Amino acid sequence: MSQLDQPDAQLDLRGTPCPINFVRTKLRLEQMAPGSLLEVWLDPGEPIEQVPDSLTMSGYGIEQIDDRAEFFALWVRCPAAQPSEC
Repeated sequence: MSQLDQPDAQLDLRGTPCPINFVRTKLRLEQMAPGSLLEVWLDPGEPIEQVPDSLTMSGYGIEQIDDRAEFFALWVRCPAAQPSEC
């Protein structure tokens, strides 16, 4: 990912428990265009440990994870090859 890339959408899930945060992330990604980039804010602990792995298993690309001290910013890319989802 280049420094010029900006997320197409942002989703703040701080304070949202597992697995609700994964479900909300996946639902948002399914509304987005193929190739879109979503920035998701997640709490430390179980959310940042579980959500990226679950998204990867569902076919989404994790582009980067930024530790922003009190939360993590997860950048997720919708696959361009799945026009029916994303």
